[in-house]
Amino acid sequence: MNIGFIGLGIMGAPMCGQLIDAGHRLFVHTRRQVPAALAERGATACANAREVAQHADIVITMLPDTPDVQKVLFGEHGVAQGLTAGKVVVDMSSISPIETKAFAQQINALGCDYLDAPVSGGEVGAKAGTLTIMVGGPEAAFARVLPLFERMGKNITHVGANGDGQTCKVANQIIVALNIAAVSEALVFASKAGADPAKVRQALMGGFASSRILEVHGERMIKRTFDPGFRIGLHQKDLGLALQGARALGVALPGTANAAQLMQICAAHGLQDQDHSALVQAIEIMADHALAAQ
Repeated sequence: MNIGFIGLGIMGAPMCGQLIDAGHRLFVHTRRQVPAALAERGATACANAREVAQHADIVITMLPDTPDVQKVLFGEHGVAQGLTAGKVVVDMSSISPIETKAFAQQINALGCDYLDAPVSGGEVGAKAGTLTIMVGGPEAAFARVLPLFERMGKNITHVGANGDGQTCKVANQIIVALNIAAVSEALVFASKAGADPAKVRQALMGGFASSRILEVHGERMIKRTFDPGFRIGLHQKDLGLALQGARALGVALPGTANAAQLMQICAAHGLQDQDHSALVQAIEIMADHALAAQ
């Protein structure tokens, strides 16, 4: 297929690479220069999002936040200006479920389908092609794009209508944030009590407390490897969407609110561009105790 890909950051670039490796022709656009590794493998750089949409049958966006998606889709030289009937727009960003429904209606009015397909799995999953992909939108459009999803991910679920994919991603981010906070508290507690946090983590990995967060992010906390796979600032955005939705629905999310405040502590200390596992530093600040690098 002729595929458009807009947004070639930490996640987008390896996801785009998976599609090139599958033999698809990629037309790409990003705010910065197209990564050399993608250009060398045949990706065609376009001047703007409209040009991407003109060339592609399916246009994928992977962008930081709701306003970014809105601008790329409907701003000057945006995707909408380059679409013709029958094309599919797939937003794989993590954005507002409410705004997603409005974006879908605008794209549908042009005779095109829209899928919201946010992902989980971070940079590691993007590079390995093992992302979890949560999809909202029409069944026929999902079936058409499924071969592309299967190149980028392993756990692919058609959740429901437009907006449901984004709702699922918000739920995912709630669970991830609360688990990171729990692992952070446990390791700081163990360390300040005099135990070796690395050995505590190793012991917990064999019990009921075992989790992917304890495995991957617990190791990051101990080794102090906070180069971003997923930035605190982006997770803050996602928790903001959760709390915004909770207010609209009349739902209390006390744990989510607490995790959001822990991330705000990190941001206040200039850590917003570190990996979200760096949330442990908020607990360390309050405990006046840092895990020693192992």
